[in-house]
Amino acid sequence: MVKIRLQRAGKKKAPFYHIVVADSRSPRDGKIIEQIGTYDPMTNPATINVDKQKVEKWLANGAKPTDTISALLKNA
Repeated sequence: MVKIRLQRAGKKKAPFYHIVVADSRSPRDGKIIEQIGTYDPMTNPATINVDKQKVEKWLANGAKPTDTISALLKNA
Protein backbone atom coordinates (compact mmCIF):
# COMPACT_ATOMS: atom_id res chain seq x y z
CA MET A 1 0.00 0.00 0.00
CA VAL A 2 1.27 3.47 -0.88
CA LYS A 3 1.04 6.27 1.70
CA ILE A 4 1.60 10.01 1.67
CA ARG A 5 3.50 10.78 4.87
CA LEU A 6 6.16 12.89 6.57
CA GLN A 7 9.88 12.12 6.40
CA ARG A 8 11.87 13.83 9.14
CA ALA A 9 14.93 15.92 8.36
CA GLY A 10 16.66 18.76 10.19
CA LYS A 11 18.64 18.82 13.39
CA LYS A 12 17.90 17.72 16.92
CA LYS A 13 15.20 19.98 18.44
CA ALA A 14 14.74 21.69 15.03
CA PRO A 15 12.50 19.42 12.95
CA PHE A 16 11.90 19.87 9.24
CA TYR A 17 9.80 17.45 7.23
CA HIS A 18 9.55 16.35 3.61
CA ILE A 19 6.10 15.31 2.44
CA VAL A 20 6.73 12.09 0.52
CA VAL A 21 4.99 9.21 -1.20
CA ALA A 22 6.33 5.90 0.13
CA ASP A 23 5.44 2.25 0.52
CA SER A 24 3.77 1.70 3.90
CA ARG A 25 6.24 -1.09 4.70
CA SER A 26 9.34 1.11 4.37
CA PRO A 27 10.75 2.88 7.46
CA ARG A 28 9.95 6.54 8.18
CA ASP A 29 13.24 7.86 6.80
CA GLY A 30 13.75 5.01 4.35
CA LYS A 31 13.21 4.59 0.62
CA ILE A 32 10.65 6.91 -0.97
CA ILE A 33 8.85 6.95 -4.31
CA GLU A 34 8.55 10.73 -4.76
CA GLN A 35 8.89 13.93 -2.73
CA ILE A 36 5.85 16.16 -3.17
CA GLY A 37 6.41 18.96 -0.67
CA THR A 38 7.87 20.28 2.57
CA TYR A 39 6.61 21.20 6.04
CA ASP A 40 8.48 23.48 8.46
CA PRO A 41 6.80 23.61 11.89
CA MET A 42 9.50 25.90 13.35
CA THR A 43 8.32 29.05 11.53
CA ASN A 44 5.44 31.09 12.86
CA PRO A 45 2.99 30.27 11.31
CA ALA A 46 4.19 26.86 10.07
CA THR A 47 5.25 26.78 6.41
CA ILE A 48 3.69 24.19 4.10
CA ASN A 49 4.82 23.90 0.45
CA VAL A 50 3.02 21.27 -1.62
CA ASP A 51 2.88 20.44 -5.33
CA LYS A 52 -0.91 20.17 -5.62
CA GLN A 53 -0.82 18.45 -9.02
CA LYS A 54 1.36 15.65 -7.65
CA VAL A 55 -0.86 15.26 -4.57
CA GLU A 56 -3.99 14.99 -6.72
CA LYS A 57 -2.24 12.48 -9.01
CA TRP A 58 -1.22 10.23 -6.11
CA LEU A 59 -4.61 10.45 -4.40
CA ALA A 60 -6.26 9.48 -7.70
CA ASN A 61 -3.86 6.51 -7.95
CA GLY A 62 -4.93 5.25 -4.52
CA ALA A 63 -2.31 6.64 -2.13
CA LYS A 64 -3.64 7.04 1.42
CA PRO A 65 -2.56 10.16 3.37
CA THR A 66 -1.75 9.80 7.07
CA ASP A 67 -3.86 11.70 9.61
CA THR A 68 -1.20 14.40 9.96
CA ILE A 69 -0.90 14.87 6.20
CA SER A 70 -4.69 15.05 5.84
CA ALA A 71 -4.77 17.91 8.35
CA LEU A 72 -1.85 19.70 6.66
CA LEU A 73 -3.40 19.42 3.22
CA LYS A 74 -6.66 20.93 4.46
CA ASN A 75 -4.70 23.95 5.76
CA ALA A 76 -2.54 24.32 2.62
